[in-house]
Amino acid sequence: MKMVEIRKLTTDELNKKLEESKKELFNLKFALSTGNLEKPHRIKELRHDVAKIKTVIRERELESKEEAN
Repeated sequence: MKMVEIRKLTTDELNKKLEESKKELFNLKFALSTGNLEKPHRIKELRHDVAKIKTVIRERELESKEEAN
C-alpha cells in the first residue's frame, strides 16, 4: 500500500485497516511457523504497511494537538 493511498483514508478507516493488517500478519507468522506459508515476502510487506499506517495516525494526532494549542 502506498503512502498516498494511506493518507487519503480517514482515521477510522486507518484504524480498521491497521487491525486487519495485524490479524493477517499474525496468521502469516503462524503459517510460517507451521511450514505452510506460500508467500513469505507478504510478511515484510505487511510489516511495512503497519508501520506506514501507524506513522500517518501519529502524524494526525500531533496535528490535532498543535491545532488545539
